[in-house]
Amino acid sequence: MSAHTELRHDNIKLAVTVIVLTVLALSLGDAVIKKASANMVLWQIFVLRSLLAIPLLLLLMRTRFASVPLRLRASGWTAVRSLMLTLMWVAYYASLPHLQLSIAAAAYYTLPIFITLFSAFFVGEKVRALGWFAIVLGFCGVTLILKPAADDFNLYALMPLMSAMLYALAMILTRTKCRDEHPLMLSAALNVTFIAVGLAATLLIEVVNPLEASSSFLLAGWAPMATNEFVAIILLAIAILVGSIGTAVAYQAGPSSVVATFDFAYVGFAVIWGFIFFGEVPDAVTVCGLIIIVISGVIAVRR
Repeated sequence: MSAHTELRHDNIKLAVTVIVLTVLALSLGDAVIKKASANMVLWQIFVLRSLLAIPLLLLLMRTRFASVPLRLRASGWTAVRSLMLTLMWVAYYASLPHLQLSIAAAAYYTLPIFITLFSAFFVGEKVRALGWFAIVLGFCGVTLILKPAADDFNLYALMPLMSAMLYALAMILTRTKCRDEHPLMLSAALNVTFIAVGLAATLLIEVVNPLEASSSFLLAGWAPMATNEFVAIILLAIAILVGSIGTAVAYQAGPSSVVATFDFAYVGFAVIWGFIFFGEVPDAVTVCGLIIIVISGVIAVRR
């Protein structure tokens, strides 16, 4: 496909609208995950959420998109993409019980910086002086937000950065290797991966049975569920459907650099949900770091 043909198929308005609605749903879902982390284990959420999402997805495909073939054109790349996104969410969700939602979101949204780096290394894009400036500026913002002091800095503070790296790689794959896949099939593949990883982790925990970590969000066994937990699972299923489909649509419809700019709306939504659900009010230094990250990200993707 020529560059002219690829540009002709871009739909910038669709991509921007979809990514803003997508990050709204995902940020709300992540707030629900943070709130549910006290009552459920991550793998339980993964499995139950996707077991509910997949039938809804199949119903949507049968009623509204009956012409969509139930097969993948690039199954290998789609599998790699799905695994990257699953591991991305594992790292991000694991950090939420230990970080403010706004701080985790701001650290995670260094992803345009990693898109810039990885585009240079894996796609061959040339990073000019302005791009390197954005990278340095972004990491200065991260330092302000995470405040890595020797007495309280830990792995949880780095997990959103790991998530950003995995997400950036997955979105590059979406744009370069999986662009011809239907977004509903990409969503189905991702939810199947959620179930597979969740069941594998659950089985491993049952075999190892780490008693000393019985209350951990990652290492505990499945917990009994009440009405609130079932409602949370339903909300999360809707959020992951909107998120997985919307992300694929947006990054297929528009250039990664444009979509990633509006992807930053997640940070604003995270601050709002953090205040509403958890009473989190970022201090002045954190707000400065957040602004720096947003500025650096915009420079990185619009360089």
